[in-house]
Amino acid sequence: MNTLDSPRQAPTVRMVWLLFAAIFVTVYFASLFSPPLLDDVDAAHAQVGQHMAETGDLITGKTNGIRYIEKPPLPYWLVAGMFKIFGQNTFATHLPNALAMLGLTWLAWLWARRAWGDRAGFYAGLGVLTSVGCFLFTRFIIPEAILAFFLLVALYALIASLEDGRPALIYWAYAGVALALLTKGLIAPVFFLGAAIPYLLLTGQWRRWKALKPVTGLLLFLLIAAPWHIVCGIINHDYGHPFGNHPTVGNVHGFFYQYFINEHVLRFFNQRYPHDYNKMPGIWYWLAHLVWIFPWSLFLPAEVAVAWKTRHSWLKHLRHDAGDTVDFYLDHAMREDVATHVLRVKFRTRTIWLLSLFTAWTLLFFSISTNQEYYTFPVWPPLVMLILGVVADLEMRRGANGRPPLSTAWLTGAQAVFAAIGVVSAAVLGWGLWTSRSLPYVPDIGTLLAHRAVGDYTLSMSHLFDLTGESFAALRLPAALAAITLLIGPLAGWLLRIKGKHLAATISIALTMTVFFVAAHIAFARFEPMLSSKQMADTIMAKGSPSDTVIVYGEQSSGSSLIFYTNDFFNRRPALLVIPRCGQHGEGSTLLWGSCYPDAPDIYLSDHTLAGIWGAGERKWIFAEDPDRDKVERTLAGSGHLYAVQTLADKTLWTDRPLP
Repeated sequence: MNTLDSPRQAPTVRMVWLLFAAIFVTVYFASLFSPPLLDDVDAAHAQVGQHMAETGDLITGKTNGIRYIEKPPLPYWLVAGMFKIFGQNTFATHLPNALAMLGLTWLAWLWARRAWGDRAGFYAGLGVLTSVGCFLFTRFIIPEAILAFFLLVALYALIASLEDGRPALIYWAYAGVALALLTKGLIAPVFFLGAAIPYLLLTGQWRRWKALKPVTGLLLFLLIAAPWHIVCGIINHDYGHPFGNHPTVGNVHGFFYQYFINEHVLRFFNQRYPHDYNKMPGIWYWLAHLVWIFPWSLFLPAEVAVAWKTRHSWLKHLRHDAGDTVDFYLDHAMREDVATHVLRVKFRTRTIWLLSLFTAWTLLFFSISTNQEYYTFPVWPPLVMLILGVVADLEMRRGANGRPPLSTAWLTGAQAVFAAIGVVSAAVLGWGLWTSRSLPYVPDIGTLLAHRAVGDYTLSMSHLFDLTGESFAALRLPAALAAITLLIGPLAGWLLRIKGKHLAATISIALTMTVFFVAAHIAFARFEPMLSSKQMADTIMAKGSPSDTVIVYGEQSSGSSLIFYTNDFFNRRPALLVIPRCGQHGEGSTLLWGSCYPDAPDIYLSDHTLAGIWGAGERKWIFAEDPDRDKVERTLAGSGHLYAVQTLADKTLWTDRPLP
């Protein structure tokens, strides 16, 4: 065995965390400053935190002045706290997600290190930091990274409290599930219990039910999770006489129906109202996970092979106490004392079962339910831990019984596939750079994109299908950086793997992805004119007056960043929306339920009322995306007061009188 891959040559804790810190700063922290908040969910959710920070109302979230009580409050509390400390900006908005990723890195390192050893802990942290899905879905406000952290805390607390004989640790499990519930809703306890109950039955540890502190633990859970739900339900009660699922103005179901029934039960059965979401096709749902945990999914075949090879011993170490298995381990505890080896192998086996049950149950749940690409985020760190635990063992040629589980050829093969993907990707990028060499650089890349409306833009990755060859000219720098990285990094790693330098080869994968993510973020920032309306907000604040009125034609989320950035300028007055207040066919979906409350601000206009106020009184500004641009012009062109001010990608800003 190569001396580089001796267990004694594993990086020190200090070196491990220096590398973790370098990757975290490069990939996650540096990206907190650009691009500005995006339209749709990013700025719409930021408005909820903005409202809480400005009013101190931590119970009823509001966006653009309308109640928004469909989601649990913890992510908005965190954002509001960051706004209080750092101001209302991109950095403060996205910092909670970045910190959640740092927490996931620490927990993956801690858990995998204990279960598989120092090298596995090191790899688990690298895997979490450099997985494609974790990078992609922390660029905007969604609660999945925070949810994943709290669920992993709960799972680790469960296994550690029972294995260590430290009952007090179990309270961290109850607290973790409660905080996860406040992050994402009822799926948190569903996911936890869906893994914990089978695990306790399989291990026989259900007999130690007293150690699980069911009474005091449940009280702690309720103490954390229940108050907001109760108070929010009391404040946001039913109004009028609601009937059926469809609300009407002045007659609307309150929080308990909207949150528990509509957002949880009916969403699961694809019956939620309004129907403003989509579901991935089954085959792509499953295959997409190879992308979300890429490049570490390349080693998934090795994990499957090890699992198959050891299938007859899957239950061997689950139900025995350490004292019952000493004889089995006497011949194999070569690197440490018998007792330590026994405890490590048993902890590893139980870790594999717990993480596998959690992963399988969560994946199955969302394969049945409605889903988005990022809904399964909580299983990505456990999957990476399971895969890289096997990789570490293969590199050191050891298994639970002291014998090599598989040949290292499995690792070399995976590295060869990574090298092939890198060469092909570099060739494609190089071809794009060559064919676009004579095309001019266009700052507004959105004007060069197609609008194919894949999934009707209800899937978060839909806009990727809008890329065109002409748009490549705006991406020359990140494309060149990515091409060089993908050509050199994977090939170098493959050569290291062939030479038996396994530790260096695995590190090279993480470093390759780190530089690739830097290139990807540069490209992402180039899409700012298409994804964000901050430049239009800057235009309004530079040329307008606080007494002006902003109007968004259509759904408020289409111009949510415009509303967010002009909030202080307009003294917190909400923007007007040209959309039905409480639509019967899903119109105004983001604010549909909140707009039906009788005390909702009167911010809704029809085409007729818009034409009536346009050009009268203080200056008006109107914003619209491409699908509504013709409607604005048809409605207002006849007034003689429609002046185009700015066009960015697929959106336009007009005013009703000439600018000075």
